[in-house]
Amino acid sequence: MSRAETAELLRRHDKKGPRYTSYPTAIEFGDGVGYEQYLELLARANEKPDEPLSMYVHLPFCESRCNFCGCNVIITPHHEVAIPYIELLEKETEMLAAHLPDRRKISQLHLGGGTPTFHPPKDLRRILGHLLERFTPTEDAELAVEVDPRVTTEEHIKVLAELGFNRISMGVQDLTDEVQQAIGRIQTLEETAAIVNQARAHGFTGINVDLIYGLPHQTEESFEKMLKSVLSLRPDRAAVYSFAWVPGIKGNQTYIDEATLPDADLKFELFAIAREQFLQAGYEPIGMDHFALPDDELSRARRAGRLRRNFQGYATIPADDVVGLGISSIGDISGSYVQNEKKLSTYRTALEAGHFPVHRGVQRDEDDEVRRTLIHELMCNFKVDKRELESTYGIKFDEYFEKDLEELTGLVDEGLALHDEDSISATPVGELFVRNLAMCFDRYRRDGFREGKQVFSRTI
Repeated sequence: MSRAETAELLRRHDKKGPRYTSYPTAIEFGDGVGYEQYLELLARANEKPDEPLSMYVHLPFCESRCNFCGCNVIITPHHEVAIPYIELLEKETEMLAAHLPDRRKISQLHLGGGTPTFHPPKDLRRILGHLLERFTPTEDAELAVEVDPRVTTEEHIKVLAELGFNRISMGVQDLTDEVQQAIGRIQTLEETAAIVNQARAHGFTGINVDLIYGLPHQTEESFEKMLKSVLSLRPDRAAVYSFAWVPGIKGNQTYIDEATLPDADLKFELFAIAREQFLQAGYEPIGMDHFALPDDELSRARRAGRLRRNFQGYATIPADDVVGLGISSIGDISGSYVQNEKKLSTYRTALEAGHFPVHRGVQRDEDDEVRRTLIHELMCNFKVDKRELESTYGIKFDEYFEKDLEELTGLVDEGLALHDEDSISATPVGELFVRNLAMCFDRYRRDGFREGKQVFSRTI
């Protein structure tokens, strides 16, 4: 396919849509899942003592806010103000352990934020020591942490390694001076390389870097140069995210001049450059926007068709239930999504009253489960086995998805997907538009999202 043909596809299909870290998406969360419902969900989860949990812990503090950031963060240069949050997190952990007395194994633990390494090493050891006394990792558990190379020290890396952490992800975004000035994040290649080297020295595997395309002042030339610098570090994995420009929701993004953002054609070209660079360097594509070396566990899982996806990202050690700790964290428990309070004040009030700080959520019905499985297979493995879905859920695929397949037909005709008697799969070009393929099967999109609010980023 020529660049002109690809550009035309972009113009037609670059639209706002979910990233499908969940289905239903977070926009469908409401007040139907609260504290009382959460207790029931935990009780049901506790009835599966032999199955490990996945766990996410949100540590929201950062010393400064980047202009591009869309995360739920608390900005302060004063590290001591985080101590009361640690105490609340410990209280929530103890409550969770009390309601899961028979289910204390974890196969996945992810520290996100914010900047987990905002906390001094001794405080990080306190947080994790308290948690790991109550929940024990399995022998093959994946313990992952997000770090900011600008504030992370080798002592942080050492403490995390001693506690069993084996995966590390670091934000890079872009290394070009003009771009960094515009996004308010000054970070050198040397700072990044130091953390990569220290992590390797302390036994971390699955070292990941996060990049963003669509940032202000990015050009084909500068982006290609930046990618070569990143590739010189030879990370095990890389994520190349599309910049979600939502200044109406994230006020910090108003500091970015919209006129300096790449247009749609250039933005697509930037991702095309990234994909080409990583593939030429021997990386394999993972899902819609990740790349991994061939011997990395993500690549092996993709080849075996067992790649999975949850709020922590792409996963190789899935767990049926995910529990979230800290403000804004999202869990997936006993067939329901559950999100904690987003504000520190309401999070504190709930815990001081002896209640889980549950804010909202959604209980999935049978149709949600069918579509969730289909969409996750598309997003992870680019293929849906129709017969397997029929066997699992007792449906006749073509009848059940009649309306959805009518919409998919247009994308098949354009060469983005293949559809035969037994399967649906993305073509190599269609992999770039996998969110669009998934959207065909999103009942909420067809019926109208909750309150008509479509606060999604663009698909490219």
